[in-house]
Amino acid sequence: MAAGGEGPARAAGEGATGGFTSLPAQEEEPGRGQLFNTVVDAFLEKLVAAGSYQRFANCYHRFYKLQPEMTRSIYDQFISQLQTSIQEEIREIKKEGNLEDLFASMDRIVEEAKNREEPAWRPSGIPEEDLHSAMVPYLLKHQTYLRRALKEKEEENRKLAEAVLAGRERISEMQQQIQNRKQAWQAISKEQRELILTFQEPE
Repeated sequence: MAAGGEGPARAAGEGATGGFTSLPAQEEEPGRGQLFNTVVDAFLEKLVAAGSYQRFANCYHRFYKLQPEMTRSIYDQFISQLQTSIQEEIREIKKEGNLEDLFASMDRIVEEAKNREEPAWRPSGIPEEDLHSAMVPYLLKHQTYLRRALKEKEEENRKLAEAVLAGRERISEMQQQIQNRKQAWQAISKEQRELILTFQEPE
């Protein structure tokens, strides 16, 4: 009797292999990048369904009556090229917008928020306080950025002023050198003229 009573109870707790059944593993939520790809695939499927072969054939009914096989081939090529073109455009958009990294970043933010112990921010119901609490950190951050940018600009202007001053000094030195060479040349020319006059025979 004991053996007979264990049969149904054990059968209810055992699987086909004779062991106890385990609970199904919890599936991980798909990332935003995967969801985006799923949405794109669903869009392409609906697009193909909307532009069915039957509708295509009805639009070109006379040609379909004459060349049904050619009509089907043209339709298949058109759909294939349309899907390829849309997929390439979406890939370019994802690449230019850096969407893969953005999706991954959003997933990380959500995961970090799940593990965060402190409660998330909720509006208090008083618009002035909510605006103040939301804007003050932003304004302080922006103020720090502006101060840093101003300091960098002042340093840049200082270096530029020094470069301009150095350039002016260099120009002044060059002008002085030119003046000195001019005076030296004039002195040499004067001596040459005087020397020539000393060798000339008196009339």
